[in-house]
Amino acid sequence: MPRLQKDSVKNMNGYRRPSIAAEIYSDEQGHPIEYGNRWDGVSPPTDSYSSVSNLQRFAPLHAVASALVEWLQNTFDVTIEQSPVIAPDLLNVPDDVVTAIRVVPHDLSVATLTFVLTRFPGMVIHAGSLHDFRFPGCGCDGCDGNAASVADELEWTVRTVVLGGYSERIDPWPGRWLEYRLTEPDARMHSGRTRTNALPKERVRSARSTLPPAGRWLPWQLQPQAASDRSDLFPGLSVPPRVPVGTVFGPWSL
Repeated sequence: MPRLQKDSVKNMNGYRRPSIAAEIYSDEQGHPIEYGNRWDGVSPPTDSYSSVSNLQRFAPLHAVASALVEWLQNTFDVTIEQSPVIAPDLLNVPDDVVTAIRVVPHDLSVATLTFVLTRFPGMVIHAGSLHDFRFPGCGCDGCDGNAASVADELEWTVRTVVLGGYSERIDPWPGRWLEYRLTEPDARMHSGRTRTNALPKERVRSARSTLPPAGRWLPWQLQPQAASDRSDLFPGLSVPPRVPVGTVFGPWSL
């Protein structure tokens, strides 16, 4: 079954972001707030990092998540599971979970995605074995986020995972660090690391046996129908031979 190639997924053919209405919010003095440009290049006040206001500006993220799940379901060879009981896929489960949606590829060599929606409103995505990604990363007034910019990050993260640009690995010795990397060649890269002793021991133990060779999760496979119609869905798609499970890639070869 063909895998999706990077030229076809960059534009996320078949996906359409729900419209995000331009809401107008005001500060305590009644001045309009332009989230995303509120501080206009000036350092935010110190107390703004402990202040959280107008949280409804993030409400459209739930609709964006729903559209992404629908795109994944219609495009890739996956199974969808939805229930709040799936939320413990996360390493740290929020106490305001609304629901959780697990997108499970049928190919075990690719990373599963779990979307956990919260009342914040926002969401956390669990990708692969041992990493959670929060949207927004922080909702405080100092960080000055808005729904459109957070949706950009959310879509990029999902796109990069399904493209095969996501890696996780535990350092070979002494095995004290868990590292991840999201890479879009010739565009951008995001990475981080966490001490393994900060994570649940049973999750780390399981990951040591389930993480892919050299840490690289492979691109998701298209649905059979999407593959047969790829000339319409994904212009210019070239289908390479299937990469055998167990193929070893060089360190961080994304």
